[in-house]
Amino acid sequence: MSAGRPSEGAGCVNWWGFSPARDLICAGPVHHKGEVNILLVGSGDPRHLLKTLANLRDEDVLNVWLFENSMEVVARQMLLLYIALTPQQAMGLHAKTETFLEVFGNSLLRSQTDETVKRVASQLLLHVSDVPDSDGNPCLNASLFKFKERDELARIFKSWTQPCSSPAGPVSIAKAWDYRVRQHLGTRYDSKKGCFDWDLTMKLHEKGCSVINKQEYVRWRESGLAFELREGFYEMTNPSLLSSRVFSQRGDRVALRGYWGDIVSSPYLAFGVETENESLLKTQNGQHVKSLSRRRELPSTPQFDAEEENPPANIEHNCVPVSDLMRLNGVSVNFLPLDSLQKLPEKQKYANFFDIIYFSASCAHHLGPKIRQIAAPDAVLVVELAKFILDLNKEQEAGFAERVTGLCAEAGFQPCLGTKSDGVHALFEPHEDK
Repeated sequence: MSAGRPSEGAGCVNWWGFSPARDLICAGPVHHKGEVNILLVGSGDPRHLLKTLANLRDEDVLNVWLFENSMEVVARQMLLLYIALTPQQAMGLHAKTETFLEVFGNSLLRSQTDETVKRVASQLLLHVSDVPDSDGNPCLNASLFKFKERDELARIFKSWTQPCSSPAGPVSIAKAWDYRVRQHLGTRYDSKKGCFDWDLTMKLHEKGCSVINKQEYVRWRESGLAFELREGFYEMTNPSLLSSRVFSQRGDRVALRGYWGDIVSSPYLAFGVETENESLLKTQNGQHVKSLSRRRELPSTPQFDAEEENPPANIEHNCVPVSDLMRLNGVSVNFLPLDSLQKLPEKQKYANFFDIIYFSASCAHHLGPKIRQIAAPDAVLVVELAKFILDLNKEQEAGFAERVTGLCAEAGFQPCLGTKSDGVHALFEPHEDK
């Protein structure tokens, strides 16, 4: 066994981001009001979108354009947004929260959640197969995709309705996960629990994520099971976490189906380490009183109290057509083609258009002069840093931040005046001379 491959920890597919959810409208020194246009580049999940929506005022208009590097990530984004937008009469708030977290962070699903994913995939398949101008939902606008991209999405959704497999046979995400852990740790695999504990206590906890519980984190590192929300059997592969990775093998390019996402930082970062309810962060004798799985206190509504105070474990949810999902007044989410970062600056419509532009750490290399052309004069550029990419040391983390600052300067941006980086995101504004 080799010494391991530390660079493999973050993976090559962003199934979730490396930072907590942010209300992007309030991210910069200026609180944008009225109609706001946001470009999300490689966010990997809908955490920032959901956080921004939660704080939106009635009079605000929010238009979001979403770019990802692969159609597999796009498909998963659409799946998670569908769950979030499912009306309460089809899926109650408590059940929706559990389903969302299970699909979001678990390699394995319960059978009833697996059935929900299959039914949602069937609805999304119909949605992307319709003609571009069909009546859909403004929060799941797929009309900008090219025909071949829509075909690829249709292929992915169709595969989710069937048993997970590859040309070599069924795909076991449990085996795929263990393969990644072995490749990452190498000779340290036999002492893996000690490695997991070190990453948790000396890295995540030191970086302010002490609410992440050791038992839950170690379980996720071992098996990919982040949220065990109910008693039950987690034994069905989560198809939204499978993708293909191309390797060179004896001069040939071979695509292998498996799990190629993060196996170190965890999905807890997106939704589990920050909250506006301070009681959920209460500690006693230096230990958090509530673990992540017990922090699922939801706002109370008459419907929720009446129908879902103790929802049955085997409840089945009705999946509605995309056109019947919740329609949020003044909100649109537009999915962009894979070549959009090159093409948007060439279209007059997008000249000085975006008020807020977000780049994930994995997409920071796409920062370039053309981005300045699509930024509004008072735009805020938010760039995710490498604080929570745990396999980087402090020097590499600082070097990444310096590289981001340099790329932004070349693109015509400067650090926002009067703001200080929290080490998680860096904020920039258009340079006055550009």
